Amino acid sequence: MNTVVYRNGNRYSEKQFNKEEDLENLVTANSKTLFGQYSVYIDAKKKITNKAFGGVIPDGFLLDLSDISNPEFYIVEVELAKHDFFGHIFPQVTKYFAFFNNAESKGKLIEKLYNIFENDEKLTADLKGRIGKKEIFKYLKDTIENSQNILLLIDDDKKELPEIISTYTDTWGKLIKVALLKQYYSNQDKKDTILTLTPDFENIEDEDILIKDKDFESYTNYSEEYHLEDLPENIKHLYNELKQTLLNNISELNFNSQRYYISLRKKRNFAFLKFRKKKIAVVAMMEESKIKERVKNYNVVTLAPSVQKFYNGECAKIDLTDDEHLDEVLKLLIEIQR
Repeated sequence: MNTVVYRNGNRYSEKQFNKEEDLENLVTANSKTLFGQYSVYIDAKKKITNKAFGGVIPDGFLLDLSDISNPEFYIVEVELAKHDFFGHIFPQVTKYFAFFNNAESKGKLIEKLYNIFENDEKLTADLKGRIGKKEIFKYLKDTIENSQNILLLIDDDKKELPEIISTYTDTWGKLIKVALLKQYYSNQDKKDTILTLTPDFENIEDEDILIKDKDFESYTNYSEEYHLEDLPENIKHLYNELKQTLLNNISELNFNSQRYYISLRKKRNFAFLKFRKKKIAVVAMMEESKIKERVKNYNVVTLAPSVQKFYNGECAKIDLTDDEHLDEVLKLLIEIQR
């Protein structure tokens, strides 16, 4: 269903994309607007030959460097909703899983990305502007080893996506992030345009825009094992230690597993756990300054206003990397839930 936007008395109509290339070009031209000033976007089709990855060429590669110590990497696929899902979108996206699941393919991906930066002064300057004196190859390698995502940008809803993502939880469920990208043009001046991205890229790691329909409620019961199965033993141990201690100290505590996190709930959600290979990100529902007063030995990360709005209140993220000072975090969480 087409929508319109009104701004300052002007009517903006939704653009209908006839060619995928037009949507791809829109992403490339507006990458900093869409993904943030600390992002680095690579137009892959202009940088990679058909032979580089056996004929599989993504539309783009994206580095989100907003948190320099925890960068995120995305293979970007741009699609039109009018394309057949099982005949086009499903097989196209599925090919990208090999980049992450196969060690040889992952190695080639890292080498190719490094070569792209080596031969593009503008991209290198953009990256170096954020990472400083860090060695590019090692930074790329570490990033891709610890952050593996596929960002599917599509111009409208695709009814097959919720069930596919909830059915293939180990691939589509874990790797795919979906955002709806739309462009609107003024009826008075077609060069005057508005872009919308849902969810905002700041929230792409938190907000699931697909599993909202009640018809798919039964698919949203992601297990605890879903989050833990690919993690190293030290992170699993850290989670189990945190969980058991909290259960021993908080009556009627629920660990509610969802696609992107496990929430800690007693009458209300008071914390959210998000898992990475080197840490557990603990989103604690308390004012950041108060968290910093209580947590002295772990990195406390400021969350953007839109992210805090998603979590329904003031909060900040604690990077829990080991159990050396776990008591700090445990005491904080016990205090918050009261």
